[in-house]
Amino acid sequence: MSNMAPTEGLDGRKIVYDEDGKPCRSCNTLLDFKFATGKITSKMNSPIQTPTESKDNAMPMIPGHKTHAKVDPPDVEKLGRSSWDLLHSITARYPVKPTEQNKSEMKQFLTLFSHVYPCSWCARDFEKFIAKHAPKVNSRDELGRWMCEAHNEVNAKLMKEQFDCNLWDKRWKDGWDE
Repeated sequence: MSNMAPTEGLDGRKIVYDEDGKPCRSCNTLLDFKFATGKITSKMNSPIQTPTESKDNAMPMIPGHKTHAKVDPPDVEKLGRSSWDLLHSITARYPVKPTEQNKSEMKQFLTLFSHVYPCSWCARDFEKFIAKHAPKVNSRDELGRWMCEAHNEVNAKLMKEQFDCNLWDKRWKDGWDE
């Protein structure tokens, strides 16, 4: 991390850097990540809003709370999107050269995940996928492609478009060249 790297983001949070000294994509807000990587400056202070933050989608607040909205539990679609975001993000942070312990823990995590997933049908389906296609955990790239293939199998069952697994690292680790 150079001396010129910002320590605080535009939203006032501390910028988190990874072990290579680069801003951590999954540890910072998108706004702060873009600021820390020079994609935006403090003068370009138009905040990035997510759909849940949009004023058009204002949710009633829980009585007595200023920041907690009355939100229903996630349905299968929201749960699926959130779970795939988590799984792909974990994969993107997996070591390039994992230790035997890293490999064992990842296999164990995926097995446990398939057992505790809230949608019982989805959990059994993922468990069957893992039994048929053992997680490939010998490198980050290998795990990234395996995770992409697992996600594409679910997408096929839901009649959704397949994702090009050659682009997994752009989507989940490095980001797109803009």
